Amino acid sequence: MIPDFVSDLRSAVGPDCLLWLPGVVAVVRDERRQVLLQRRAAAGLWTPLSGIVEPGEAPAACVVREAEEETGVRVVVERLAAVTASPPVRHGNGDRAQYLELVFACRPADAGQVPRVCDDESAEVAWFPLDALPAMTERMREIIALVEKDEPEAWFAPA
Repeated sequence: MIPDFVSDLRSAVGPDCLLWLPGVVAVVRDERRQVLLQRRAAAGLWTPLSGIVEPGEAPAACVVREAEEETGVRVVVERLAAVTASPPVRHGNGDRAQYLELVFACRPADAGQVPRVCDDESAEVAWFPLDALPAMTERMREIIALVEKDEPEAWFAPA
């Protein structure tokens, strides 16, 4: 779902203007070291959970909101694992965007939660063992690997 503030921006600047937007990525791992993924309805690709931070919303609160909206799974944010920038993208509706991505390591708030598709952004949601991830881009594998390092400090690309 496109946030209202992005729709308002698009009305003013049009779809060809590259918008720089704050985003979050939730790498949710359970007690069995499985990761929660979604297969995006638009592109058909498996990814960690993600979304756009709303104006005034704390990034960690956005992670919790997005995880529950997309999968029905309540999560606890453990730490900021990485800060990355996505490559520029052109969405299916023609809008151009690039995202500052705050990558969070998360765990389910309660054991045994069964994910389900909760909105039209996901075609499927499921837990996957880290050694048996579904087909996904190398970039998404790298983001998961950054969280798996369990470093105490967030990773970021050197200047």
